[in-house]
Amino acid sequence: MRARLIVLASGAGTLLQALLDAQADDAYPAEVVAVLSDRPAAHVLARARRRGIPAEVVPFADFADRDAWDRELGNRAASHQPDLVVLAGFMKLLSPNFLQRFPGQVINTHPGLLPDFPGAHAVRDALNAGASVTGATLIWVDEGIDTGDVIARVEVSVRDEDDEASLHERIKVVEREMLVQAVAELVTAQQHSATGRQQ
Repeated sequence: MRARLIVLASGAGTLLQALLDAQADDAYPAEVVAVLSDRPAAHVLARARRRGIPAEVVPFADFADRDAWDRELGNRAASHQPDLVVLAGFMKLLSPNFLQRFPGQVINTHPGLLPDFPGAHAVRDALNAGASVTGATLIWVDEGIDTGDVIARVEVSVRDEDDEASLHERIKVVEREMLVQAVAELVTAQQHSATGRQQ
């Protein structure tokens, strides 16, 4: 039985695509069962729909306040019974209430070597700081901004000729590989733990 993944994303969906490509192999231990986005025009939705995966939009502007939006996002996510919730370029912070509904199940990729350069402009911040090495990090999501426990980290050297776009493209390559591998390892460990509890 494959683990059930939900992907939350706001953009182009290249991280989602990496997971979809991985799950095309029957041996991959997880599959994406739904994609949720806060942006109706996000290309990630089209990527999901092309594969016949439910793709739902929960636009922030449609709700009276953040709490109402957050409750609906949580309800939509819960309806798909995820084993793991993957934030893949999701540009909204999740509330403590959302995280409490999915304890130990929410992970996030970040284009920097956390704890250095948290936040939305990690690649730019690394360049501005003159960093010689940056990379990508996968973390468990907690209530802070990119402060959760590290699951995996991959380094990328900063080249003299790099600008934000070129560096970010190289980071995305390792970020996708890191996510695919780490998700497989996480869900396999979960499954072994569940099997052990049943015995």
